[in-house]
Amino acid sequence: MTLITIRRALVSVSYKKGIVEFAEAIHKQGIEIISTGGTARILTENDIPVTSISDVTGFPEILDGRVKTLHPSVHGALLARTDVKSDSETLAAHNIQPIDLVVVNLYPFEETVQNGTVPVDTAIEQIDIGGPTMIRAAAKNFKHRAVIVNPDRYDEIIRMIESNNGTLTEETTFGLAQEAFQYTAHYDSVISRYLNSLTDEPEKLPDTMSVSLNKEMALRYGENPHQNAALYGRFSRYFQQLHGKELSYNNILDLTAACQLVSEFEKPTVAIIKHNNPCGVASNDRLAEAYQNAFDTDRTSAFGGVIAMNRPLDMATAEAINKIFTEVIVAPSYENGVLDFLQKKKDRRIIHQIVDLRNIRDIDLRSVYGGVLAQDRDSQRIIKDRLQIVTKRKPGDRELDSLLFSWRVAKHVKSNAIVFARDDRTLGIGAGQMSRVDSSKLAVKKAIDAGFNLENSVAASDGFFPFPDGVIELAEAGATAVIQPGGSIRDREVIDAANKNNISMVFTGIRHFRH
Repeated sequence: MTLITIRRALVSVSYKKGIVEFAEAIHKQGIEIISTGGTARILTENDIPVTSISDVTGFPEILDGRVKTLHPSVHGALLARTDVKSDSETLAAHNIQPIDLVVVNLYPFEETVQNGTVPVDTAIEQIDIGGPTMIRAAAKNFKHRAVIVNPDRYDEIIRMIESNNGTLTEETTFGLAQEAFQYTAHYDSVISRYLNSLTDEPEKLPDTMSVSLNKEMALRYGENPHQNAALYGRFSRYFQQLHGKELSYNNILDLTAACQLVSEFEKPTVAIIKHNNPCGVASNDRLAEAYQNAFDTDRTSAFGGVIAMNRPLDMATAEAINKIFTEVIVAPSYENGVLDFLQKKKDRRIIHQIVDLRNIRDIDLRSVYGGVLAQDRDSQRIIKDRLQIVTKRKPGDRELDSLLFSWRVAKHVKSNAIVFARDDRTLGIGAGQMSRVDSSKLAVKKAIDAGFNLENSVAASDGFFPFPDGVIELAEAGATAVIQPGGSIRDREVIDAANKNNISMVFTGIRHFRH
C-alpha cells in the first residue's frame, strides 16, 4: 500500500469553519503550515506558526490579492512526482520544497450571486483563480499529494495522519481528488450559468450544458425500495420541511407537481395530487371550501395524497384535511395554531413553500439513456382574448371562466388528459390514457363515481381531438363547451360534431402534453 508522507501543508480557505482546530492538530504532528492572507492572520492570532506564501515564492501578493499563489514555487511543489528522479532534481535545482497537502476552499461565488441583485463587479471579484489551480494541481498528483476541499473531512484526515505516523494512503488521496474535481467542476458551472445570465438574450439551451449539483439529502430509496436515490440541488431554497418523516422520492415529485399546479391560479386554490396527477382541484374565496370541492372530485384517490394550496393554511381547512390520511401538506405559510394542530399526527409531512413558483423560468431536464433532454418549462398561459371560438354556439361568460379553469388544470395532468369542470372546481379527471376517448370515458366514470351530474359542465383536452369520437363522448356526458388546442387535420370534422351536438368549442392554439 502506497503511503504519502505529509511534511508541508498549504492552507488557504474562504470558509474558515474548523480550520483553526485542523491547523493546530497538524502543527502538533510537526507539519509546516504555509498560508495566505486572511487565513494566515487567523492562524497567527491563534498562536499557530505559519510560513507566509510570500516567503515561499519570494514575491509579494499583488493586485489586491488577485495574485499570490500563481508561482512555480507553489505549483512545482504540488505537481512534482516523488518517484520520478528528474522531478526531484528539478525541485532541488530551483530550491523548491514539495508541498504534500493542500487545504483550500474557494471564494463564495455561489453565495454572492444567489439573490440576483449583487453588482457584476462584486460578483467578478468572487471568481477564485489561484484556489482552483492549486486544487487541480494537487488532485492531479494524488499519487503523491493530498487535497482537502471539504471542511467536514478535517477530523477524519487528522485521525488518519495521527494514527499512521504522519501519512495518508493513496486510497485516501484518490478519494480526496475525486471530491476536489467535483468541487471545482461545480464552482465553474455556477460561474458559467451566472455569466450566461448577464447577456441581453441569454441562450437557454446552449451547445454545451454544464449541470453540477450538490447532494442535498440521501433518500431512503427511489420510486421503489430496490432503487437507490438522493436529492441534488437547492431544493431547500424552495421548500422547508417543518414536521414529519423524511420526504421520499415520490413525495418530492408529487409536492412539486402540486405546487406548480396551484401557482397557476390567482384565487385561493387547493390541489390534491396522487402519483403526479391531480385527483381534484378547486378555487374559492374560502380556502376550506376550495379544499372540500377538490376532495369531492375523487374522495377515494385523495387518500394518502399530497395537498397543496396557494394561500396560508387556516384552521378550518386544516381541520377538514385532518379527517383523512394525507402524506404531505404544502402551504406558503400556516396561521396561528395550525402547525400545533397538524403536528399531532407524527408521521404527516408538513412543508413550507418558501418561493412563489409563478416566475421561475428554469430549464426542465429529464434523463434518457446516453443523455439528457432539456426544455423550457411550460409557462404558457391563456387568457380569454386569445381564445378562438370555432363553433356556431358561442360560450357564455360563465362557461368561458370554467373553460379557462379546466384548461389550467389539464396542463398539469398526464397525457392524454381530459378534465371536466364547472365554475372553479373539477368534476372528473381522465389522466394518462393511450387514447383520448379512453381518457374521456375515464373522466366521465370518475365524475359519476363521485356523484356528479355532468350536465352543463365544460371539458378541457390537453391535445387536439384526432377524430370526432372524443368530442361526441364529452357531449353525451353533458358538457356544453370544450376547450382544446386545435390543429388536427380533422378539425373540420370535430367542429361539425360539436355543432351537431350544440356545444361550444374554443381553440387555444397551444398544446399542453405532459409525458
